[in-house]
Amino acid sequence: MSSLHSDPVKEQVAAHWDRRAAHFDEDFGHSIRTAAERAAWDRIFGLVLRETGPLDALDAGSGTGFLSLELAARGHRVTGVDFAPSMIARAERKAAERGLAVRFEQGDAEQLRFAPASFDLVISRHVLWTLPHPEAAIDEWIRVLRPGARLVVVDGAVLDGSDRAAGAQPGCQENARTSPEYEAVGDQLPFLGGRPRREIETLLRTHGLVNVESDPLADLVEAQVQRMVEEGLAPRRRNRYIVWGDLAG
Repeated sequence: MSSLHSDPVKEQVAAHWDRRAAHFDEDFGHSIRTAAERAAWDRIFGLVLRETGPLDALDAGSGTGFLSLELAARGHRVTGVDFAPSMIARAERKAAERGLAVRFEQGDAEQLRFAPASFDLVISRHVLWTLPHPEAAIDEWIRVLRPGARLVVVDGAVLDGSDRAAGAQPGCQENARTSPEYEAVGDQLPFLGGRPRREIETLLRTHGLVNVESDPLADLVEAQVQRMVEEGLAPRRRNRYIVWGDLAG
C-alpha cells in the first residue's frame, strides 16, 4: 500500500475507480446479461483454464469482482486485489450475496504482497492500460506464479481513438479515458490507448513465458454488439482479445 500512497499517479487512478465503484456494474460490458455473452465467457474460460482441479488464482485489478466471482463459481480458490477500496467493498458484497468464498484485499497490482510461487493462475481484465508501469506489473504477476502456472491477460486496443472521441455512451456512466482523473495523468500511462494483441503476445514472450497463445474474442464482441442493439444503444464494435502464457516448469 505504501507504493500507492506515495505515487500521485496511482492515487489519481485509484480515486477515479473508487469514485465509480457504486455504479461500475451498470456500465456496459461489466456484466453478463444475455445467453450469447454467457456462451462466449464459458468458451473463454474453457480456453485458459486447465482441467486439473481447483486452482489458486489471483485476479489482479479485480474491480467489483467480475473475474473473481466467475472463477470461484467454477470451484477455484480466488484472491482478488484492487487498489480502490470501494471496488473491494462492492466485490465482497457480491461474493456474499452469491455465497462464494473469495478473498478480496486492497493492494497494488504492480507490487503484490504475496510470496513467489503463490498461484497457479494470475488473470487480469482491462488492467494494463490503467497502470503507470505495465511491464513491471507483468514481471510481478509472473513472480507469484508457480512453475508451470499460467498468466492470462484480457484486454483491448483503442487504436483509432474512437472511445476518446465518443466519450460516454448511452448506458455508460462515463468514459474512463476522458475522465478528469485520467486527463490529469494520461501522459504517464504508457498503455492508455491499449496495445494490439500481437504486441501483448510478444510482451509475454519477452518477459519469459512459454506456450504463448491468444484469441480475438470475436464471439464476445458480437454478443456485446447484439446486446447493444437489444438495449436500444448505437452498436459499437470494441476491440477485445485474450492472451495467455505459461511459466516454464
